[in-house]
Amino acid sequence: MRYLDHAATSPVRPEVRDAMLPYLTDRFGNPSSHHTVGEAAASALADARARVAAVLGVRANEIVFTSGGTEADNLAVKGLAIGASLRRGGPVHVVTTTIEHEAVLASCAYLERVHGFAVTRVGVDADGLVSPDEVAAALRPDTAVVSIGYANNEIGTVQDAAALAAVTTAAGVPLHLDAVQAAGWLPLRGTGADALSLAGHKIGAPQGIGVLAVRTRWPLEPLVHGGGQERGRRSGTENLAGAVAMATALELAESERADSAARVSAIRAAFTRRVLDLVGTARLTGHPTRRLPGTASFTFAGTSGEAILLELERRGLVTSSGSACAAGSDEPSHVLLACGIDPAVAQSAVRFTLGHHLAGDLSPVADAVAEAVAAVRSGA
Repeated sequence: MRYLDHAATSPVRPEVRDAMLPYLTDRFGNPSSHHTVGEAAASALADARARVAAVLGVRANEIVFTSGGTEADNLAVKGLAIGASLRRGGPVHVVTTTIEHEAVLASCAYLERVHGFAVTRVGVDADGLVSPDEVAAALRPDTAVVSIGYANNEIGTVQDAAALAAVTTAAGVPLHLDAVQAAGWLPLRGTGADALSLAGHKIGAPQGIGVLAVRTRWPLEPLVHGGGQERGRRSGTENLAGAVAMATALELAESERADSAARVSAIRAAFTRRVLDLVGTARLTGHPTRRLPGTASFTFAGTSGEAILLELERRGLVTSSGSACAAGSDEPSHVLLACGIDPAVAQSAVRFTLGHHLAGDLSPVADAVAEAVAAVRSGA
């Protein structure tokens, strides 16, 4: 079985497994405990925090360990918005886009429904790009946060982070970048973002660990209350093994990023050309050049994406029709609809996401795609 769904999750790297194993066995202490075992755990946690901060180019006290990317997104959007509301003494305004991950969109909907905040959802063009000028036009005096995905998890389009940051900085509004899909592919330093969310399981750490890097100058209201861990921003006994795994995976991903991005981008480009050559109805979604190196998402008009996935699995290929968080939904992808794709065509989408260590030729995969589409069309 060949796995081509790395945007959903990736296997734990051996180096990461080895780094975290001691903290699952003999170094099991609670970092909040005031004895030698707890102090050793606290020291290891501080070291992991410093290592993550070094990769991201922020201060160690600006790193919040979370349970994953979804919690990091929730904490960024809700925490910054509610923090600003408490400071202002009333409802505030949030800006996002129509193609964000469900973690961001649902957080914004919650703020509308429960807190009465206003939300502006900026549209995108046919390639999934958001215009910095449109973001600027959406800003208001009471805007508390702008939350935008650095790279889209379905179509792979990469936003101009620097241009977006220039807009928000000029307005004095914090920019949150959802960088869950960007880690290991795109630069994480120097984006200009005030908050950045990451998920470990996209880069070779286990599921269940994430990071929110957030500048201390912005008030952040915690969502999880209790013992006041993570400097009061996220209560709960820290996942020490996960934090060590996250630091190790992030360091490895960053050290290999330039090579991985160039190599996988070339493989993906050749794969894309072959699919488009073999399947006349295939259309690549997302921006043709401003895209993640490992993401190729196609529509195959007149077919069903789910049916193609079944045919591909018969041929030993595992991939997806889009975000794993929306799997099982009968609705067409909100990302593709926002790009102006017809709902019936959007239902035919299939997404291939490649791993950072991929090498070799994907021509046999492209051939299998053509066979699977033909089988679906013929009803075989």
